[in-house]
Amino acid sequence: MFTVNVVHVRIGSRVLSTARKREFSMLRRPDVVKGALDLLDAEGLDGLTMRKLGTALNVQAGAMYRHFPSKEALLDAMAEQLLEGVAAPLPEVSWDEQLRVLGDRLRGALLSRRDGARVVAGTYVPDANTNAAGRLAVEVLCRAGLAPEQAGWITFAMFYYVLGHTIEEQAQSRLAESDDWATRRAAAGPDESATFEKAMSALITADPGARFAYGLDVFLDGLAQRLP
Repeated sequence: MFTVNVVHVRIGSRVLSTARKREFSMLRRPDVVKGALDLLDAEGLDGLTMRKLGTALNVQAGAMYRHFPSKEALLDAMAEQLLEGVAAPLPEVSWDEQLRVLGDRLRGALLSRRDGARVVAGTYVPDANTNAAGRLAVEVLCRAGLAPEQAGWITFAMFYYVLGHTIEEQAQSRLAESDDWATRRAAAGPDESATFEKAMSALITADPGARFAYGLDVFLDGLAQRLP
């Protein structure tokens, strides 16, 4: 007969086999974040769990807690990764064009992953990519003539517009063809206001990118009236 010796390692109050020890040591933080973003694409934010992520990465869920003590910490890291590249240098154009570029970049980053806007909206990450995006907007606004306090408020307002629009855009894109906005509006019957009917029809049929650009233009045009 053969005798098999299993070596165990104690971590805290738990005892792990050498195989589990290798699992802990080989799993890297970037691998967990990438796996979580891939799972987000497949399952959506509501379907993202540490257990499912462990299965996708072929590790025990506990192995991921070495890098992320909670799901909230993982979501913070996912949000930070989503915003990578948003704060790249802006072109040498007017302040409002620079903010349009920044707004488009932010929307593109959020749309790059399923429920990306919901992930970022639910986190408050003071990390490199997040800080860099905010800093870039504040610097543009201060060069345009605003005080730092005002620039900070406007930056948050613009980012909230991008987040809110993109959350709705991503939610609408997942509606089944038999349950889209137009079908729901038709089922509700005509509205007594013909003006409102025209507005809703335009809202439903317009390209989301065009709606986003129009709203951002209105925001920036209004801001221009406040500059000293």
